[in-house]
Amino acid sequence: MDHHAYRHALAEQLEGAELPFAPAEFAARLARVHAAMRDAGLEALLLTDPADIFYLTGYHTFEVSVHTALVVTADRRVLQVPSIETGPAVVTAAVDEILGYRWEGIDEVIAPLAETLSPFRSIGLDLFGAGLRFGVIRELQARLGAERFRDDGGALLDVVRLVKTPAELDCLRESARITAAGLAAAEAIIAPGVTDNEVAAEGARAMLAAGGEFMSLQPIVTSGRRISIIHVNHKRTVIEAGDPVFLEFGSAFQRYTAPMMRTVVAGHASREMQAVRDLCRALFETLAAEMRPGRTFDDAARAAEAVLAPHADRLFFSGVFGYAVGAQFPPSWVEGTGYIARGQPREFAADMVFHLPLCLRLPGQWGIGLSDTVRVTPNGGEPLTDNDWRLAEVAEVAEVAD
Repeated sequence: MDHHAYRHALAEQLEGAELPFAPAEFAARLARVHAAMRDAGLEALLLTDPADIFYLTGYHTFEVSVHTALVVTADRRVLQVPSIETGPAVVTAAVDEILGYRWEGIDEVIAPLAETLSPFRSIGLDLFGAGLRFGVIRELQARLGAERFRDDGGALLDVVRLVKTPAELDCLRESARITAAGLAAAEAIIAPGVTDNEVAAEGARAMLAAGGEFMSLQPIVTSGRRISIIHVNHKRTVIEAGDPVFLEFGSAFQRYTAPMMRTVVAGHASREMQAVRDLCRALFETLAAEMRPGRTFDDAARAAEAVLAPHADRLFFSGVFGYAVGAQFPPSWVEGTGYIARGQPREFAADMVFHLPLCLRLPGQWGIGLSDTVRVTPNGGEPLTDNDWRLAEVAEVAEVAD
């Protein structure tokens, strides 16, 4: 049985069996995208980012390294997948047509995709999104003419995806619940002599046991000096007495992730550690107050920069005070549709959702990170996660130290 026969046989039994949302949810999303396409003068969108494709169809798989494309027009959604992904396409996607190609035959992609796009004179692309292979777009432009393709497809979809629907907010709340369970389980085993791997493993176990799916980004655990190095992860490091231990977890629920950061000290937190925690909290409160309609991402970043300024020469901060989260796939839970940072002019709107990754690092020594995933409301930012913003201490070790 080849992949064409497999697709049809599977469809007879399980077509749409794992669609993540009701058809009405996808219809509403599609209507907003169609309206944006009309306003922009686009007849078609060619999308290759797995999260964009999921957003408009429900299609999802753990294999996102292969070429996959969605063509969206005024009356059709055509999904192109490799042979090994015809099963997920049948059971998870709401589309009008599935185009399969042999996994090992990437050259089979061009002809059917060009034929699908050939009636349209203005085709939107996302040149900065994931999955758009240079060889594919080069061949399509050679066959159809480069003048048909425009680079504003990604920006168009970003505007739509930034504001979450009630169904999306429900998924983010469920992710927040699962993330909290993972953090609680991981924190419970932190002690001198335990490795960062053991802490990460316990957090992952708890999130999966609580109903999480395969994660867009695995649990992050570092301790002591290693916290001061941005974007390293657990590496068989033994936690020492007095070390801060940094945790950043994000479970996936229907591909939606609400991340949260916590820091636990394996003993007593020093006065300096507590002061950095206080600074993280002040940054959070400043950002939450700014995250309301009418204020820009730049406004919020500048307000937070003013709080950080007296400490900026001593502590390293990434420069991004928040990034949009929603549906995503490995290798990251960052949605990529919006950033709270200097120079970002877009205004907040109700039901945008951002993770505020407030980790401050003292180079070569340690770092303190705490965060919430926050929904924009008319009155400011409202956490979906449940961080208590304390710098937790391991009680048993603290008592011995006393």
